[in-house]
Amino acid sequence: MLSEEEKEELKAELVQLEDEITTLRQVLSAKERHLVEIKQKLGMNLMNELKQNFSRSWHDMQTTTAYKKTHETLSHAGQKATAAFSNVGTAISKKFGDMRSHSIGYSIRHSISMPAMRNSPTFKSFEERVETTVTSLKTKVGGTNHSGGSFEEVLNSTAHASSQNAAGGPRQTTDEELQC
Repeated sequence: MLSEEEKEELKAELVQLEDEITTLRQVLSAKERHLVEIKQKLGMNLMNELKQNFSRSWHDMQTTTAYKKTHETLSHAGQKATAAFSNVGTAISKKFGDMRSHSIGYSIRHSISMPAMRNSPTFKSFEERVETTVTSLKTKVGGTNHSGGSFEEVLNSTAHASSQNAAGGPRQTTDEELQC
């Protein structure tokens, strides 16, 4: 229990603290208005401050170890994918060159039928390389999801679409084509 004298002292101190808080709020409000005036004179606005904060945050994020490691990993995966696509392009060019040298004066369409071409050793070798490359890319870049269909399914859907276009009818996209 407090005596009457102590209670009066505490009440006086309470009133004094409330007055000081009120004064400090008024001073803070005046300082905030002065800050806004200075920023306006300097041409600084909310959008500029947001841009600066975003730039600073972006820079801070780029300097983190996690960002650097992720950037390096993705860069390495991109280099591997580029090399793999280059190898596929080289293999395709070589196989087409081999096919051209075997079909003297005739186009591929006239020199060999599609079923015969599919059973040829050149085509089988090409098909195996493409499947190996695609499988390798899928595992290195995006896991082991094989929902895109096999090479033969893709080839059959492309041949089917080509035959429809050659017949002159309107081309309709099939579900198999959409999966690719």
